[in-house]
Amino acid sequence: MSRLQTSFLFDLDGTLIDSVYEHVLAWHDALQEEGIELSVWRIHRKIGMSGGLFTNILLRETGLDIGPERVERLRRLHAESFNSRSARIRPLPGARELLAALSEAGIPWAIATSGRMETARVTIENLGVDFDRVPVVTRDQVKYAKPDPDLFLEAAARLNVPIETSCVVGDSIWDMLAARRAHALGIGLLSGGYGEGELERSGAYRVFEDPADMLSHLDEIGGRR
Repeated sequence: MSRLQTSFLFDLDGTLIDSVYEHVLAWHDALQEEGIELSVWRIHRKIGMSGGLFTNILLRETGLDIGPERVERLRRLHAESFNSRSARIRPLPGARELLAALSEAGIPWAIATSGRMETARVTIENLGVDFDRVPVVTRDQVKYAKPDPDLFLEAAARLNVPIETSCVVGDSIWDMLAARRAHALGIGLLSGGYGEGELERSGAYRVFEDPADMLSHLDEIGGRR
């Protein structure tokens, strides 16, 4: 019998790129620009879900108007603030090596991020990802983002692999919830600031510190080389 091939569908921010806190600060800047006071820790707990859902929830928590014009204005302000920081953002330890090892072994992988291409492109390029060879799915390309499963379902479809034999790799509870709803296995990384217990309760069957730690245990999660 032929062996089923595992594939890996990666989140971006906090999973491959050390950018979670830049996103937090960028949202904080955007909110302050709109005269909205919200603690940084509250913003961090929402990072990883889609930007539209994120702004809706934050504004609902503050009891302020959440009209579409204001949501779009916040999205634009966040993108401007994040892009001003993007030159300082680096891949997480082992990220490039992990992706290179998967490619060398012929193991399919893709990137699926709830960020839009306007903020994701530079950080993906810093990983050395070839857009012509690796499927990259961003928020612009699906109807709903995390915690809905659309991003990961689309990534699996572009790889032409069954979602049921795929592993979703992410750093937030929103990644793990989306993985469960897609019927994929979830692998959590601690590099985004969520705790091991939080990731496991939301569906992660394995949790690693960062991409380097995942690489050293790749054979334990179906990534045979």
